[in-house]
Amino acid sequence: MAQPRLFTPLRIRDLELANRIVIAPMCQYSAQDGQMNDWHLIHLGQLALSGAALLTIEATAVLPEGRITHADVGLWDDATEAAMRRVLDGVRRWSTMPVGVQLAHAGRKASTAVPWVGGRQIAPNAENGWQAVSASAVPFHEDDVAPVALDRAGMDRIRDAFVEAAKRADRLGIDLAQIHAAHGYLMHQFLSPLSNQRHDEYGGSLENRMRFPLEVFKAVREAFPANKPVTVRVSATDWHDGGWDVEQTVVFAKALEALGCDAIHVSSGGLHQHQQIAVGPSYQVPFARAVKQAVSIPVVAVGLITEAQQAEAIVSTGDADVVALARTVLYDPRWPWHAAAELGATVRPPKQYLRSQPSRFRHLFEAEGPLEAAPYWAPGKDGRLV
Repeated sequence: MAQPRLFTPLRIRDLELANRIVIAPMCQYSAQDGQMNDWHLIHLGQLALSGAALLTIEATAVLPEGRITHADVGLWDDATEAAMRRVLDGVRRWSTMPVGVQLAHAGRKASTAVPWVGGRQIAPNAENGWQAVSASAVPFHEDDVAPVALDRAGMDRIRDAFVEAAKRADRLGIDLAQIHAAHGYLMHQFLSPLSNQRHDEYGGSLENRMRFPLEVFKAVREAFPANKPVTVRVSATDWHDGGWDVEQTVVFAKALEALGCDAIHVSSGGLHQHQQIAVGPSYQVPFARAVKQAVSIPVVAVGLITEAQQAEAIVSTGDADVVALARTVLYDPRWPWHAAAELGATVRPPKQYLRSQPSRFRHLFEAEGPLEAAPYWAPGKDGRLV
């Protein structure tokens, strides 16, 4: 039986991915002063045993005011770096899965409550609130406190913060850096004409609206080691008239590729409160396909990818090179194992879990050593595993 495309390796710069399944960054809203804690060790630790090829740390703010909520993870000082190091040391003790980090700034979508208490903006003068910034003084919700439009000094500070966070990520041994330019956050706010109403060289034309995100990417690419990938997550459309769309996304992706971007992760939406999203299985895959047809670097598809055959079809037909899982892998942290079982592929589990191999999938697990080090386990006559 031919090896499923989903379980073939992929090399991005010096990073070897064991298969085409990656775990997307997922905010946990559980940090204290930007610092990771035991929740992140539990959360990332379980996902690091999933059989995916890459684990991506959630949107990680490069400045305190760049957090979405007061409970977001950050990487802006020695304390946040030390907290992340503790978590990564714990994860790496038991997993060899490569780890990436998504570097982010929320822009006008900052200073909000955590989602389970409503997620709306917290006023700058209220507890856990601060003044948000953006490309222009255009609020996300009509009744929000408007963000302050960034001047050149503010933009320089944010660009430099991305660079410093990337350097900290490298010190932590992180294998890949991703710049968040999707979901209505700051880089996306510069890109979209719905949120960028500037009249200087950073507003108006598509070239101008791309200028600051490209400056940030270029600075991070130059600061991060040349052998390590730098990727970008984009929203392919605002799902709103007059907004950012897939045609502009393609132009942006080409510009990123020319600057040395290693992969484009294609999502959508998040910029406008009245977006009209046509949600359904694989609903964002056509956007990934459009980008893939325009660039030669790997493209990652994401969004309601829940079934093994569905994921296999996405990569085997060439719609994308990689699939990213988010809520799917939260619900089923062993999704890659189950997909391998269904498609006839193999996975390499932790040795502590070798006995979990179901009898109907007796060739699912790949051993690190000789066969006797990873025996096939099946119920004996007395019901015990033998």
